[in-house]
Amino acid sequence: MVPASDPAISPRIWQVGALCRAVADFLDARLNPVAVRGEISGFSRASSGHLYFSLKDPQGQLRCAMFRRAAGLLVFMPRDGDLVEVQGRLTVYEPRGDLQLVVESLQRAGQGVWYERFLRLKADLEALGLFDPARKRPLPRHPRAIGLVTSLGAAALHDVATALRRRVPHIPVVLAPAAVQGGQAVGELVGALEALYRRAQAGEVDVILLVRGGGSIEDLWSFNEEALARTIVRSPVPLVCGVGHETDVTIADFCADLRAPTPTAAAELVAQPRGELLQALESAHERLGRAVTRRVDAAAQRLDLAAGRLGRPSGRLAQQQRRTAQLGDALRHAVLLRLERGRTSLEGRRAALQGALDRRLQRQRDRVHRAELRLELMDPKLVLQRGYALITDEHGGVVFKASQTRPGQPLRATLAEGEVDLTVAQPRLL
Repeated sequence: MVPASDPAISPRIWQVGALCRAVADFLDARLNPVAVRGEISGFSRASSGHLYFSLKDPQGQLRCAMFRRAAGLLVFMPRDGDLVEVQGRLTVYEPRGDLQLVVESLQRAGQGVWYERFLRLKADLEALGLFDPARKRPLPRHPRAIGLVTSLGAAALHDVATALRRRVPHIPVVLAPAAVQGGQAVGELVGALEALYRRAQAGEVDVILLVRGGGSIEDLWSFNEEALARTIVRSPVPLVCGVGHETDVTIADFCADLRAPTPTAAAELVAQPRGELLQALESAHERLGRAVTRRVDAAAQRLDLAAGRLGRPSGRLAQQQRRTAQLGDALRHAVLLRLERGRTSLEGRRAALQGALDRRLQRQRDRVHRAELRLELMDPKLVLQRGYALITDEHGGVVFKASQTRPGQPLRATLAEGEVDLTVAQPRLL
């Protein structure tokens, strides 16, 4: 018997890390890449975007990691209990020495062909620019009418109608029914959208909802067809796609202006609650009332200022009378001056001076006559003849405002012909 300590048969002593790397290299050379089918267990999503879970069946369990880049290509979000097929590379997670499968693709079991078709079409349409974020439009804040495309027998119709009835019962909904599953679904969906597009171009629809409930990738395949995708991007108004559950993703979602996680969420995105609208309307009404009050106050102040500048008609009349008297004095002074000069001038200029004096007098008479006419036009009696009255109190003071009177106060109204004694019943202030 050879002693156990014989160097010829002693195993190589490894560093732990080196052994883990050697095992990883062996697995990579002999087994990778691998495809595995199993049930997801312990699923979690890190803040970094990486996914971690285990695949299990009755005979075993394998830890898996799917990094953010690969996870971003998923068309659905996995969860515990899903039976899936994955492709990836076996490796050893050296810090713990655990066997680990780094997953590069994942799809529901039995859906590999559908998934591959989805990825090919997604890549083709993305290259054509159908998913370009620059062509996405914001939703109208207050749509006048909402277009809806779904099946008459779908639960999504009830969900959307309930949400809209609760939030915006005043907004009409234009329904364009279409099959959402089966061989005829794509044609009917395209036709329903085209019908709503015509209504939108006529100004009858401001936003469109394209919705259906959840299902398998086969059930939702109508929303992955190129014909529907090209129709969606031609919408003349913003279009919201709410197909399936939150974890379901279709080509239609990428083409729409906005993706909603569920049909109900799609309805809520275009329906601002009625209470919020009424509150905003009430606020606008209050702001408008304050603005009107400010304008009225400003106009009243301008009116008071204009009235102050206009003054009383009797004051303007007295001013014109004084002006006429001044003109008369100036005229008499000019005449006397001319006469005095005439006496001291040569006799030969007397006739010429007399003619000039006559003409000057005539011009002055004309000016006086025109001044008298203006005075007559400003005569208060003319105002009274147009139906106005001059109101004076018991002391003879002129009453301009209702606030100058009191109940029972005696007043006198001077009319165009005669006077009338009045008694104040109740002043009314405007």
